[in-house]
Amino acid sequence: MQIQRAKLQLNYRNLKLKGGISPLNFFGCLLLIFSLLSCGTESDSERDQLVFRYNEHSNISSLDPAFARNPANIWPANQLFNGLIQLDDELNIQPDIAKSWTYNDSTFTYSFTLRSDVYFHENPAFRDQKSRKVVAADFVYSFNRLIDPKIASPGRWVMNPVAEITAASDTVVNIRLKEAFPPFLGMLGMRYFSVVPQEAIDYYQNDFRKNPVGTGPFAFKLWEENVKLVLRKNPNYFETDSAGNQLPYLEAVAITFLPDKQSEFLQFVQGNLDMVNSLDNSYKDEILTADGKLRSKYEEQVTLLKSPFLNTEYLGLFLGDSTSVLQSKALRQAINYGFDRQKMITYLRNGVGIPAEHGFIPKGLAGYNEAIGYNYNPEKALELLNQYKKETGNMQPKITIGTNSQYLDFCEYIQRELEKIGIGVKIEVMPPSTLRQMKSSGELNIFRASWIADYPDAENYLSLFYSKYFTPNGPNYTHFKSAIFDSLYQTALNVPDISDRQILYKKLDSIVTNQAPVVPLYYDMALRFVSKDVEGLGINPQNFLVLKRVKKK
Repeated sequence: MQIQRAKLQLNYRNLKLKGGISPLNFFGCLLLIFSLLSCGTESDSERDQLVFRYNEHSNISSLDPAFARNPANIWPANQLFNGLIQLDDELNIQPDIAKSWTYNDSTFTYSFTLRSDVYFHENPAFRDQKSRKVVAADFVYSFNRLIDPKIASPGRWVMNPVAEITAASDTVVNIRLKEAFPPFLGMLGMRYFSVVPQEAIDYYQNDFRKNPVGTGPFAFKLWEENVKLVLRKNPNYFETDSAGNQLPYLEAVAITFLPDKQSEFLQFVQGNLDMVNSLDNSYKDEILTADGKLRSKYEEQVTLLKSPFLNTEYLGLFLGDSTSVLQSKALRQAINYGFDRQKMITYLRNGVGIPAEHGFIPKGLAGYNEAIGYNYNPEKALELLNQYKKETGNMQPKITIGTNSQYLDFCEYIQRELEKIGIGVKIEVMPPSTLRQMKSSGELNIFRASWIADYPDAENYLSLFYSKYFTPNGPNYTHFKSAIFDSLYQTALNVPDISDRQILYKKLDSIVTNQAPVVPLYYDMALRFVSKDVEGLGINPQNFLVLKRVKKK
């Protein structure tokens, strides 16, 4: 007990030395005092082994899947809800509530046959029934709810390809598309497409956001906003493991809301959290070596999980200004050759990330092409820069990069490297909201941006260069335009087989790479630091959190 008190005093002094202790840190310390000084029992330990604990430093705004627009909302929704299909850790499409499906390519219609053993969570909304079985009409209601203007779901756009959804019977759902769109089946794995019961929406109305009723492995128990969220095991969950054991294994999921990532990391090291997601500058050098490996002092208590993450970090070059220096392809290519992406990842991200030297489609997606791209080649950059000078007569080209403070170090590194070859670079730092607005309105010469896949198909990345999607009509922020690209893009949407479609995707990415409307920086990595007590937690390129197969020792 004296040793525990000494550790506690040391932790408290360390917090004070770091510039004082916030109310939340003080609250965390109080919890730690009670946990260290109370006499634990064997039953407490057993209960702890059945609870998975993580922290969400961003606020959860809603537990309604119609508002599952960011990881903070998606992660708990993954535990509470199911859809027609699900994606495994390799992003393969697997059955979920739909046990099978067919596709009619003449009418663009999917027909899904549902399981007959799926029930909604028990809830007062069902009155005396307590619960009921999921039927096809529930999917019709849930999908149409996304386009209801009264709901104002940010996921409304996912229904754009859909012409009609109908229930052929209690166990058959038909979805007819407006035209061929092969990525749609994978899109159904998005949390927006979860099934919800109309009774619960009618019962809770606007309060459904904090009283969710789904079919998932865990059911809602308690949410004290910005303090804690508790989900409990669904005893009627339909999925089993390969041995026939009912999922989930855990009894509960407990989520805290410490906003400070350094405090979150401290709680993890002290054993009060089972996982920390991603890497933050406040502790990256403490836990990782320069080449992205766990430091030896953490190897016995922490497992590091890594996966390519479907996120491309890049600089977008706005081509909608006919007077801009960026109208020159030679200059755009010179920028791409002019800095060392590998060195940038090593020194600015401790090796976490893959240098984006092979086009815009990230590693991990069908269509990624190692045969294209830009490596560090200052001689080639100088040659292209001299070509630009001859073509334009401009001996001192200058560019301006707009960024937020989070990526300032990357932009300063690129600035130094490009100035070595004779390209003047000015950096404008602005709030993220201003950056988004100016990027969308074409007010920035060059902008720092990310593109995280909404669904696991490279079309999601290539849509940024389709000319009909110029902002504000779509995500083409660079205003890149190519008749050949547009034609191939449309062709790809009519190729149902992914192995054939990825050939077209590679051609499309090579067109973009050659024309250089973007400067890819790096393909991101999903990163999780997990307690050695945790078993069965995977990681995937979309960084979904799936806890139904997790156990704790």
